[in-house]
Amino acid sequence: MHYLSLSALSFLVGIVVGLTGIGGASLITPMLIFGFQVPVSVAVSSDVVAATLMKIVGSAKHWRQQTIDLQAVTWLVSGSVPGSLLGVSLLHWIQQIETLNLDRILLRLLGVAILAIASIALVQLLVMSATPSFQFPLPPKLNLKTLTGRIIAVCIGAILGCIVGMTSVSSGSMFAIVLVTLFQLDAQKLVGTDLTQAAILLSVTSLGHFTLGTVDWNLVIPIWIGSVPGVLLGAKLCQIAPQKILRFAVYLMLVMVSWRLAHFT
Repeated sequence: MHYLSLSALSFLVGIVVGLTGIGGASLITPMLIFGFQVPVSVAVSSDVVAATLMKIVGSAKHWRQQTIDLQAVTWLVSGSVPGSLLGVSLLHWIQQIETLNLDRILLRLLGVAILAIASIALVQLLVMSATPSFQFPLPPKLNLKTLTGRIIAVCIGAILGCIVGMTSVSSGSMFAIVLVTLFQLDAQKLVGTDLTQAAILLSVTSLGHFTLGTVDWNLVIPIWIGSVPGVLLGAKLCQIAPQKILRFAVYLMLVMVSWRLAHFT
């Protein structure tokens, strides 16, 4: 294992996460699988633990910058935390069935999850860039002061949390789409809110993955060494960086990565 290379690549991923709020697990997990030949289940669990510290550090930076919508975080997390625990429980169930291959199942789930997330976001971004005057038909802004609004937020959080619990991906990417579409957050608060809910969600998800016995600290620590300073730098540059160009590049990369995951044997 080339630990220096792992830290260097994690530093670059950390910058991307700090800048855009997306791409953490969606980039690091495939990097571990393809670049370092790590078993899928170990890559997923180790990345969940590694991404937790990265998200916590990034969210702390945004907390100091006051770029977080705490109400959105509260209600999304109320659903995503129990949802992620359900996802981990499903992994336990798969692991105990001898006729099922956990790594193979996770590989397909990873590919499908990342492909769906990245494709939706990429199409949306391309349409908005090509025709700036075009407006996607958005549903009414979710009113978190009402019971209905809170129930919807909790249910969405639970569904996405389950995906995170099983695959480690979408803690940033899919939640970002939800925050833009339903919560209609402005650009300044989007990244900070996304990172904060992900930090809380992954903290709990990490505890669940420890029980699977697939966390490798020899992977987690080099990722921390690279990603933590990377996400700090990215968060610092967030307010001046060209978000559209960065997101386009990240989503395009994720589409290509997910396609390879889905067809990898």
